Amino acid sequence: MAARVDHVVTSGTFSLDGGTWDVDNNVWLVGDDQEVIIIDAAHDPDEILAAADGRRVVAIVCTHAHDDHINAAADLATATDALVYLHPADEPLWRQVYPDADYQPLHDGHEFEVAGTFLQVIHTPGHAPGAVCLYAPQLNALFSGDTLFAGGPGATGRSFSDFPTIIDSIRDRLLTLPADTVVHTGHGDATSIGAESPHLDDWIKRGH
Repeated sequence: MAARVDHVVTSGTFSLDGGTWDVDNNVWLVGDDQEVIIIDAAHDPDEILAAADGRRVVAIVCTHAHDDHINAAADLATATDALVYLHPADEPLWRQVYPDADYQPLHDGHEFEVAGTFLQVIHTPGHAPGAVCLYAPQLNALFSGDTLFAGGPGATGRSFSDFPTIIDSIRDRLLTLPADTVVHTGHGDATSIGAESPHLDDWIKRGH
């Protein structure tokens, strides 16, 4: 059976720089009836386990280490015996949540395979230093974390973020993908590369 994309929304909070906000997160599961990769272990390990539905978890991949994207990672790893992967540039953010728990480092160009499908890691710093996206050309899909949303780039107003850097990441690494690539985001609705690429200059003019 070919790989498919499953989806669950979990709810909780995001905390950074002394503030806390209520958030709903997209958790993406890519695989078939036997095995699955989980992208962003957010808030509720039990709900994510239910979505995995008994399948072998090949890996738990974090698009970045803001607490709302990793706060279920350790419990989920324990429950599934899977390894957690994160770009090491997000080490300071990871340690705010997990002073003692470790992760496996991933890097630009890293590939994961699940159900005969390859997911390629694209390092896209800006929202966070270690932010990555996962591109699955066989599925015509990009899992963008908080780098690219329907309507623009991820937020860059808090610690460890930078607006010019996220613009460079989106322009140079994402908008070069095929226009019909579906963008599965970390929060909110999906979009496509073709829907977002005409607006790059507007984002730059807005400066946020």
